[in-house]
Amino acid sequence: MVNLIATTEICTYHDVEYTFINSLGEAGLLKLKMVKKNTYIPETELQKLEKMIRMHRELDINVAGIEAIVHLLDRVERMQEELRVLRNMLG
Repeated sequence: MVNLIATTEICTYHDVEYTFINSLGEAGLLKLKMVKKNTYIPETELQKLEKMIRMHRELDINVAGIEAIVHLLDRVERMQEELRVLRNMLG
């Protein structure tokens, strides 16, 4: 079972607006779960969310920019994995 964290708690703890978290969810960058009209974030998404909050706060990157960065980082990670597999096949 996945533990859920209320977005209100996240917003209070990290001092971010609910609209920011909601925008990340709408962009497909974050999984949000609705339970009885309240929004929750699965605990498994917390590390990813905190990284995006840091990008937004420390680097002043908007949601569209975060979306581009996440896409590029995912692509780099897949390429590194492919390279690792190819190296193992060669040697």
